[in-house]
Amino acid sequence: MSTTAGYGPRYLHSTGQLHKGGPRGGLFLQLVDQMIPDLKIPGKPFTFRTLAQAQAAGDIQALQSHDQQTIVLPLGKNPVATIQALTKSLAPRTPVRRPTMRRTRSGRARKK
Repeated sequence: MSTTAGYGPRYLHSTGQLHKGGPRGGLFLQLVDQMIPDLKIPGKPFTFRTLAQAQAAGDIQALQSHDQQTIVLPLGKNPVATIQALTKSLAPRTPVRRPTMRRTRSGRARKK
């Protein structure tokens, strides 16, 4: 599975052609922070949190309009704990063992 990571808001600005114009079948996970403390934008009637949330929503809408699968996960008041729980839930239940390889006399690798 190919994987890319982008940091937002507006990560689709830099990777949009790949994700919106590329082949279907992607699965996009968007982690959304609450941005605490929320800060005012000088001279604007909205805050940085409002701006970031609007940009995140726009990214998801753009992906969905191109039939891409999306999941939005708000990180809540404790983003570190949420990410740790997500990581734990995605980890394999049992360790994945890969077959060990041995070299033959000819130098070719074969399963042990």
